[in-house]
Formats: sequence, C-alpha cells, structure tokens
Amino acid sequence: MALTEDHVREELKKVIDPELFVNIVDLGLIYTVDLIPRDEDDKIDIKIDMTMTSPMCPAGPQLIANSKQVVTALDEVHDVEVKVVMEPPWTPDKMTDDARDQLGIF
Repeated sequence: MALTEDHVREELKKVIDPELFVNIVDLGLIYTVDLIPRDEDDKIDIKIDMTMTSPMCPAGPQLIANSKQVVTALDEVHDVEVKVVMEPPWTPDKMTDDARDQLGIF
C-alpha cells in the first residue's frame, strides 16, 4: 500500500500536546503534509508545515521532535522536515469537533 497524506496525518495523531492532552492533528496544528518521492530509491521525503497555538508555545520543540519521530518511523519515509509557520495564525476554529469535545469547548 502506497504512503498517503492521510496515513501521515494518522501517524501524527500519536503526537499529543502535553498541555492540552489532545493530538496535534485534531488541534488543527498541521497545515500541510507534502510527500516528495525520491529518484534514488523507493523512499519518500515528507515536508510538514505546522503551527503552534501561540508564538511562544513552550511545547513547540517537543511537538516538532515528536512529529519528526513518528513520521520517520514509517518504513517508506527517508527524511522529514517540519517547518513552523505562524501564517495563518492558529485559532480554536481550526480544531476538530473531537478536540472541542475533549476540551469542553462548544
């Protein structure tokens, strides 16, 4: 089965924000996931644009490292680049209904 963006996003759900206890996908922190096939082998490079709930998020370095770790563990992946972007800024409306339920936001 070929690696897809949805598969990568499912793996990223393993990364839990240590302050909110909700995964980063449902929080709406993952903006883009690009899969770039490599010519040299059958591996894929992954480029992820993600944001933080605030520019000075203390969990930022941990979330970036954990994101790289879970995606790099996929057999098809060669390299993972995680870029933090602040545009557009994160807002609570980027959260899924599941995340809102977990946080008691209606």
